[in-house]
Amino acid sequence: MLATLAGCMAYHNRNSTGAVKTAKNSCKQYGEVDLQPGWFDDSYRYFLENAVEISSIPDFNISVPVDVPVILNGTMILLYKDAYDQFLGNYDNSFYYGAGALGYWLLVMVLGAVNTWSRFLFPGLIKKLSFGPINWWREYVSMPATFRKKKAQEQKLLKIFDFLIPSRYETLVVTGFYAYIIAVHSIKYHFVSEVPIFESKYDFQLRNVADRTGIVATVMMPLVFLYAGRNNILQWFTGWSYNTFMTYHRHLARVMFLLVVIHSVTFSVELGEYYSEDMADTYLIWGTIATVSSGIIIFQAMLFFRRNWYEIFLLIHIIMAALYIAGTWIHVDELGYVWFCYATVAPWCFDRLVRIVRLFAFGFPKAKVTLLANDTIKVEIPKPSYWKSVPGGHAFIHFIKPTYFWQSHPFTFVDSPHDSHIILYCKVKGGITHSLYRTLVNNPGQTATIRVGVEGPYGESTPAKYADSAVFIAGGNGIPGLYSEIMDIARCVTNETKKKLKLIWIIREYKSLEWFTEELEILKNTTIETTIYVTKPECNGDIANYLDMKEEEEEEKEEDGSKNSKSEGGVSTSSISAKFAHITFTEGRPSIEGIVNNEVHEANGSVAFVSCGHPVMVDEVRYYACENINNSEKKRVDFFEQVQVWA
Repeated sequence: MLATLAGCMAYHNRNSTGAVKTAKNSCKQYGEVDLQPGWFDDSYRYFLENAVEISSIPDFNISVPVDVPVILNGTMILLYKDAYDQFLGNYDNSFYYGAGALGYWLLVMVLGAVNTWSRFLFPGLIKKLSFGPINWWREYVSMPATFRKKKAQEQKLLKIFDFLIPSRYETLVVTGFYAYIIAVHSIKYHFVSEVPIFESKYDFQLRNVADRTGIVATVMMPLVFLYAGRNNILQWFTGWSYNTFMTYHRHLARVMFLLVVIHSVTFSVELGEYYSEDMADTYLIWGTIATVSSGIIIFQAMLFFRRNWYEIFLLIHIIMAALYIAGTWIHVDELGYVWFCYATVAPWCFDRLVRIVRLFAFGFPKAKVTLLANDTIKVEIPKPSYWKSVPGGHAFIHFIKPTYFWQSHPFTFVDSPHDSHIILYCKVKGGITHSLYRTLVNNPGQTATIRVGVEGPYGESTPAKYADSAVFIAGGNGIPGLYSEIMDIARCVTNETKKKLKLIWIIREYKSLEWFTEELEILKNTTIETTIYVTKPECNGDIANYLDMKEEEEEEKEEDGSKNSKSEGGVSTSSISAKFAHITFTEGRPSIEGIVNNEVHEANGSVAFVSCGHPVMVDEVRYYACENINNSEKKRVDFFEQVQVWA
């Protein structure tokens, strides 16, 4: 038999060192036969001396073994080689295509890293790049929304299927990935009809599609889970926001799900009449569990469910993800692809471990939680001495209450102006903030002390600090992160420098000032030019009426025996007017187009816009910043979005 094999391998000089080694390994793996060194030379010599044609063997019967080497038909040898190259070679090709998918994202990340680190290492050079093809790329590709203005805003389809559209660059990246996946699953399915490995071309291609989709999905799996992690070193490497990683994570997960479904369906069809019998195998049972789990993940991860039942979504998401990993692990354990399960579980477990370490390192201090004006909850948390805040960053907070201690929610924060606290301003919506609201609204002074856990900080400040003029435009509760970042820049700016810092805050009514009074007061000691737009001043009257109203409230408190004549913001109402003299108040809805155009025109050089707040406002800032990239004065214009989509 070995002599016949050697003769077959030597036909057309196909007995390369690699082929001989593969034959030896196959005999060891599948036949438990350990071939000795030099087996090929000995066997081939024996073949040359003793091999005969099949036609010369008397009474030849294919089912009866023969004791001499056989000379096989050369044409059939090549046909069988071609057929097995197509079938078995599909395993290798599938692995390479999966590796190519990882390579695609590596290239995208490298480009992201070059963009990020060039801003950090060569800020002066970047400010000068405001011409020709670079402006075209930034105006039409890297900065704008995919379609006109809408990027941060939710889009609706049939009322239930809400969705978000990525930026134009992100859309091109995702489209390129989809194109790659479609391309590699549309090639190399040649069928050799003369060789009956499969009964028909249909069966052959069905099996190849099943194998390819399953292998590529498995190779992609580590990246899908890595992109979803909070403690992701790739965020530092690329400079992408968590929001960007989650955008790519969702599309990677959708592609992986589609490949898994195609794999399961085509393999089931290929089994045919043996389906019931083979489905009793453990690896197929767990493969089915993994497929069903991925389907549940994709369905319940729709924006509609994430926004309305986030806590339930997150719990189901984690359970189903664990089931998917377990199912895939058992499914591929004996197929040679379990290493990709290791590569998936390792960063997932590492991420959870780091989260726990961060929580316990911070400790579980008692936080002062207060309900303020405009349905805003203020959370004051003492921080450890080692804990360094990230300007514009965020942290995940656990409120240690029996009903929701296990939940963690992200909030931007500012440092307390007086002591070593961080302060969160949480807008009352649904879920945990609504539960806190119901607790606080009935408490004396609408205040409570709640033990909390803090995991963070996460995030990075924007490169706006390198621009000659930095304009921060916040709406409503989007102010804390932008305030934290512009204050960090202001600490490094002296009165002699030409750098301009502007903070624009758009609020609905004057009472919104109450919950951010202390921070606004501190601005008077900086070079930051601050403007506050009040879009609905009639709700409280003008600023004077608002102050009069607060003074009346304080007088009533004194008559009732109140010991504290200060508002929740910590500023005496009789002195608020003087303390706000450094801020320009404008009543009415601002023109974002006018603000952006004016700031570009007045800038001494490069100008960067940073925005956070209502999605419509953020999208407008992005749109008009793009419109000004090709300005007549050749100034560099940048836009950075600080809106984070957590759900």
